[in-house]
Amino acid sequence: MIFAHKIALDLTQAQETSCRKAAGTARFTYNWALAEWRGQYRRGEKPTAAKLKVQWNALKHERYPWVDEVHKDANQQPFTHLNTAFQTFFRHDAKYPTFKKKGQHDTFYISNDKCTVQGKRFRIPTLGWVRMREALRFDGKLMSAVVSRTADRWYVSLSVQIETAPLACENQAGRVGVDLGVKHLATLSTGEVIDGPKPLRAALTQLRRLNRALARRVKGSANGRQTTAKLGRLHARIAAIRSDALHKLTTHLTQDFAQIVIEDLHVKGMVRNHKLARAIGDMGLGTFRRMLTYKGAAYGAEVMVADRWFPSSKVCRICGVLHDGLTLQDRVFVCGGCGHPEDRDLHAAKNLEAYPGLQGNDNVCGLWSAGQTAQAPGETRQDEAETTKCVHVRT
Repeated sequence: MIFAHKIALDLTQAQETSCRKAAGTARFTYNWALAEWRGQYRRGEKPTAAKLKVQWNALKHERYPWVDEVHKDANQQPFTHLNTAFQTFFRHDAKYPTFKKKGQHDTFYISNDKCTVQGKRFRIPTLGWVRMREALRFDGKLMSAVVSRTADRWYVSLSVQIETAPLACENQAGRVGVDLGVKHLATLSTGEVIDGPKPLRAALTQLRRLNRALARRVKGSANGRQTTAKLGRLHARIAAIRSDALHKLTTHLTQDFAQIVIEDLHVKGMVRNHKLARAIGDMGLGTFRRMLTYKGAAYGAEVMVADRWFPSSKVCRICGVLHDGLTLQDRVFVCGGCGHPEDRDLHAAKNLEAYPGLQGNDNVCGLWSAGQTAQAPGETRQDEAETTKCVHVRT
């Protein structure tokens, strides 16, 4: 199992300049390889990352002698990244690769045989030892390191391979259902409600002020660069606050519960609602599932994903009657069959906890299977037998 630990670096001005050179070399190499790939493809050739790498190594010392000022991985690893980008594109999992822009992709890779960690020190090839804000938390084999810049700060992400079993927790309870939302970040079937920090909403006034100030600055001026730096630091702070809240929530869930049931949210489709897009993005729902998946594997918790069309908010958990008229404005669920009233989010979380097929809880499953009619616009459903079956995803 491989863990990554991102640590802030304390760099001198000379060390920061060297890191910028390495990041610039990696960015230039990637853009050169992408341009060559596109050119060869237009000429009817069949480009590959391996061929482009051989071509680059044959001409780099003559045409671009400054690449020797930084370590070798900075102008070699970009070919692997380009190959991965095209493989992802061919699988239709991403868009066509694009060129990297200065200031937005300041990062470079270091292989495990060239980096060393000693306490709170990290050695970068051709640069020497640099200070880290904290020591590495994991003991294991160091696989690689990636140095990157966010706003005006530099970080190193250390990948460590740990040959151990999952970090089992003795106080793990049974199963819990988790309902995500925009009013509350998460509502658990135990009744616990976790509010999200909503950092973008809190900093929106300051963001607008800085954006207006930047629009009045002369492009390339000292004041323009200073305002851009302030705006970058604010965006980085917003992302850090959101990430911190998600890390605390996912760690709490995976350490305290053995089975966690969540919804299969289509976040990309949800943000198409222009009235809720900002609130949905401010919660980081997609990042929540990614964190929960790898932390579940680390702590031995089983993460289960309910069927995307399972109406957890609309099915009465007492009698199983489907409430088709429930809207987003209705914060209290009232069953039309038995009259059972309950908070909408808590009701959905309890339905997820009793998700069909888990230890014989098939009351909701049978009633939903008999009466479900929900279908997303533009989406094709499979046959009824596949639609109503219970889906368990173990990570």
